[in-house]
Amino acid sequence: MKRVLWLDDIRVPTDPQWSEYLPSQPLDLHWVKSYQEFTSWIIVNGLPDMICFDHDLGMEVALKARSKGMSKRASRKLKQQEKTGMDCAHWLVNYCLDHNLPLPQYNIQSANPVGKDNIDGLLKGFNKFKGV
Repeated sequence: MKRVLWLDDIRVPTDPQWSEYLPSQPLDLHWVKSYQEFTSWIIVNGLPDMICFDHDLGMEVALKARSKGMSKRASRKLKQQEKTGMDCAHWLVNYCLDHNLPLPQYNIQSANPVGKDNIDGLLKGFNKFKGV
């Protein structure tokens, strides 16, 4: 069974529209929605076999703030303070360097094309550096 870490604050990993980002075999799927949850999960559980990245995290935080009466401007500022999938990818690269581990397989389901390219470029660069 392949252990998969799904990083996304909005997209539900079991929704069939996202199945193209996941392996087709039986999965041990774990859903995390923030940088803190991402890093904590890996520290406790070790690297998964695969990670699926979103770039823009924090939408859920902003939506909850809006539902509690916070202004659009204040909720947008709150969202901007949330770390991104790129921050998670940087942390992952450093974790792999510190522990002399290869990167797990990865996929990127982000709707942000620039963010997606940045994450992909960082992870491909790490693999090239490691000779993978």
